[in-house]
Amino acid sequence: MKFEDILAEIGGFGRFQKLIVFLIFVSRITLPCHFLLINYIGAIPSHHCDIGFLDAEGVFGNLTQEQKLTVSIPKNEDGMFASCHMFAEPQFQLLDTESNFTNVPLIQCPNGWEYDNSTFISTLSTQWDLVCEKRGMTKAVATIFFVGVMFGAAMFGSLSDRYGRRVMLLVSYIVGMTFAVASVFSSSFAMFAVLRFFTGLGLNGIVIITSVLNVEWVDIERRKLVGVIESMSWAFGYMVLPIFAYGVRDWKWLTITVTSPLVIAIISWRYGVASTYYGISFNIKGFGLDLYLTQFLYGFVELPTKILVYLLLDQIGRNKTEVGSLLLVGSCLLVNVFITKDQWIVRTVIGVLGKGFASMAFSTLVLYSSELYPTVIRQNGMGYNSFLGRLGVAIAPMILLLDEVWGQLSQVILCAIALITALVAYQLPETRGRCLPETIEDVEGSR
Repeated sequence: MKFEDILAEIGGFGRFQKLIVFLIFVSRITLPCHFLLINYIGAIPSHHCDIGFLDAEGVFGNLTQEQKLTVSIPKNEDGMFASCHMFAEPQFQLLDTESNFTNVPLIQCPNGWEYDNSTFISTLSTQWDLVCEKRGMTKAVATIFFVGVMFGAAMFGSLSDRYGRRVMLLVSYIVGMTFAVASVFSSSFAMFAVLRFFTGLGLNGIVIITSVLNVEWVDIERRKLVGVIESMSWAFGYMVLPIFAYGVRDWKWLTITVTSPLVIAIISWRYGVASTYYGISFNIKGFGLDLYLTQFLYGFVELPTKILVYLLLDQIGRNKTEVGSLLLVGSCLLVNVFITKDQWIVRTVIGVLGKGFASMAFSTLVLYSSELYPTVIRQNGMGYNSFLGRLGVAIAPMILLLDEVWGQLSQVILCAIALITALVAYQLPETRGRCLPETIEDVEGSR
């Protein structure tokens, strides 16, 4: 029996396929955003030579800013100040409207440029002064990015056949997201260009692998539908990019913003429980309580929650226990966002409750996962879960660092992770009272 026949028999577009299509759609939103990102992060705002050093020397006296520019920088034919040159010496005679600067010596900007920040707070051009004779370098980085895309097409095509679509899709998610985020910390333009190359390499794995997965996991009748849905993700990403760029005017934060859909995609590999659990566990100083007492309460609250898990697993089942715990974790995190830090007692109580619910989710996940995997891949599957769980743990401290940007940002992100993970877990089948599946066919037959 062919795989297409099996799909037709069990239903070729059930809940599992719809979840796959949805998760792929979300992850693919980031593709057009990154492919066209250079339009915004590489923009060159209006600029002119920096004349601050002359002002510091007291050359201008009581002149207005417009007068300072007039005596320091020549104007183009359109009446705008020149971008790349300034007078070798201030030309005070130009304050007389009848004067001109014919045969006045000009020099290149000796102390950098001043930029118009009314449209963009920061771009690649303002970061590394990619203007005048260097203005073409922003276009060059687009070429470097697409060279990475080209190599990614060759690499991920063969590797996905050798090691499997799902594994290599996760690799492409992680590679694309890691290098995209790392690029915002670049200390030089050369470093940024190299990281953009590897970003393109990783992202194109998503293009290739998801296109194949969408087709392979649905029946023949639905292939046309998922093909159209897949192409719509590009149009949707194309539309949200200017919305993101309008709201986020700094090139670093814009890069992180357009990469964020990959976080949801990676969470779909079920690392969200570990990330939430340890994200709360590491935050022992965020409630204004003694560090030692907070740590003790975090541990103590796990004792009754373990007993509660024991009772709930048979009363309401694995799925409802897991999903309910994650929803309660997200609720506690969300509530604490709106409670001021001077109400540290309330914040601590809610934080400890959230830690207890996270412990419930973690405890349930171990048993639930082992019951979901068939015997033939159970050990590999649990190892895979453990790997992704440790990935979540590794990311958790980095999430807490975001509090330096906004005091509640880490709590908002952990809340989102918990809620998204609950949504993903809701799609899993219930295993209460069922024998352990031995083969993949047993799993498919239980749906």
